[in-house]
Amino acid sequence: MHEAAARPDCPAALQTIYAYERGGLVPSMKQFLDLVEFYALKTEGTPPEIRHEGVAAVVTAISLPAYHLTQAMGLIARLNASWDTDGRK
Repeated sequence: MHEAAARPDCPAALQTIYAYERGGLVPSMKQFLDLVEFYALKTEGTPPEIRHEGVAAVVTAISLPAYHLTQAMGLIARLNASWDTDGRK
């Protein structure tokens, strides 16, 4: 991680990454996606299984309360239900 974080194209400083790992900070969804892409796709010598771990990490992240995706999907469902009952399809 030290070598990757030292690269100029790394999307976060090493201290920030450590703070994410400790739970002291929560990255924005954009920052998280940038980090996954950086480590899984843009870091030379990354083993192929890291891509699978990247997929698992993104799937897990979008269901975390910090990113509010489940609340957003619930709101969309309620909006659609309301739209359908108002007869304004």
